[in-house]
Amino acid sequence: MGSGCSSLSYSSSTIIATAFSVSSPSSSLKLNPRSFLFQGPRNLSTQLRNQAPLRCGRSLEMESQKPMFDKSGKVPGVGMMHAPIALLPTPFPEVYWKQACEVAPIFNELVDRVSLDGKFIQDSLSRTKKVDIFTSRLLDIHSKMLESNKTEDIRLGLHRSDYMLDEETKSLLQIEMNTISSSFSGLGRLVGELHQSLLRSYGDHLGLDSERVPKNSSTIQFADAMAKAWLEYNNPRAVVLVVVQPEERNMYDQHWQSSLRNTHNIVTIRKTLAEVENEGRVQEDGTLIVGGQAVAVVYFRSGYSPTDYPSESEWNARLLIEQSSAVKCPSIAYHLTGTKKIQQELAKPGVLERFLDNEEDIAKLRKCFAGLWSLDDPEIIKKAIEKPELFVMKPQREGGGNNIYGDDVRENLLRLQKDGEEENAAYILMQRIFPKVSNMFLVREGVYHKDQAISELGIYGAYLRNKERVIINEQSGYLMRTKVSSSNEGGVAAGFAVLDSIYLN
Repeated sequence: MGSGCSSLSYSSSTIIATAFSVSSPSSSLKLNPRSFLFQGPRNLSTQLRNQAPLRCGRSLEMESQKPMFDKSGKVPGVGMMHAPIALLPTPFPEVYWKQACEVAPIFNELVDRVSLDGKFIQDSLSRTKKVDIFTSRLLDIHSKMLESNKTEDIRLGLHRSDYMLDEETKSLLQIEMNTISSSFSGLGRLVGELHQSLLRSYGDHLGLDSERVPKNSSTIQFADAMAKAWLEYNNPRAVVLVVVQPEERNMYDQHWQSSLRNTHNIVTIRKTLAEVENEGRVQEDGTLIVGGQAVAVVYFRSGYSPTDYPSESEWNARLLIEQSSAVKCPSIAYHLTGTKKIQQELAKPGVLERFLDNEEDIAKLRKCFAGLWSLDDPEIIKKAIEKPELFVMKPQREGGGNNIYGDDVRENLLRLQKDGEEENAAYILMQRIFPKVSNMFLVREGVYHKDQAISELGIYGAYLRNKERVIINEQSGYLMRTKVSSSNEGGVAAGFAVLDSIYLN
């Protein structure tokens, strides 16, 4: 689900893509293409500091030991800071890259089919509803749509499936499927272009080929999908509504997806949920009106976290949108399909067969599944208490900073055993994945540092359907995030990771 937007403001995407430059390379600086480990007679940071400074943006020097500006995050163009990035792309085996791309359309179709099975969603989350107020409120909206026989003829999904490559088993394992606010398709694409540009200029010196960095068309494909959904709605005067957080800090990543006027001649407006509640209404024919304008497509970049609903106004707005005929990205059913508990239910034996017919497709998805368990399994609970380092405990939350690791897994499981079983439904257990650790250069707030890091690959998928007609079902670019190996969490906007790209090997 969406990466949160809670702690960082980001630079204009036009700056990060074009104005990052490196001065003349030193002849003693060598890079091993396989491991991206810098080699030389002196410490690399010393070598770089003896060169002319690395520069990012018009005036921000990478030599700077502190940010050049106070970050605003409230006013566009004020106090901008580049997004945290990896200096060079991360090596990734091509065979696993192809595997992740191949299953994207299958996961897209799976999400759509699960979303149509209201009973499965309600039953799977029934125990979670009793102990998780946020999930309960989402299920209440879903129930109201089921009771009113509300159907979504036009269904738009802009998803991202996240993976890690487990070093021990050499398996590509899925971490989660994001169905709401799948972020960083904008800035992630630009980092790939930045890395391609660097390797075109310095690839011979580094022993790297810029063509091994895959082209990333995520923003173009997402924008095309939204535009085609707008066309299917068939109201040329209607707008695309982007639902954002108050004082949004990730506006430039969103700008690339939502600026449809130049690319498709479609007007886009940005509103918070509170503004939608204040300015919105649904006409008798189902048309959603916000600020006096008819809305064809609602694209959520908010609404995935309890903090996005500080009052009843936000919940009223979410219900209002669901009651309308506007195309929702995502609908409440798509949103719930992306929850951790549904992911765990789908991993059970025989469940995928409820939604998919093709045995080869089912096998391809199962190959990506990590171990997933409910807290009703006494044997797995015993193992997790004995060896908590092998498990991750996950609540029904999106964005970084929510998962439980290490000894905290044991403590929380023991607490739940003491307090009773009811709260068990608020969590799932997942096999912990251990990817390869590499030495990387990470750049944050104008300062670079070398650290041991691990990476997570996200594959975007776009899906558009109108009744029985599938209009789009495709893999739509990728996102690579890299974080220091000592960090458990991995969100970029939550402050744990940096944006990256991949180098196929």
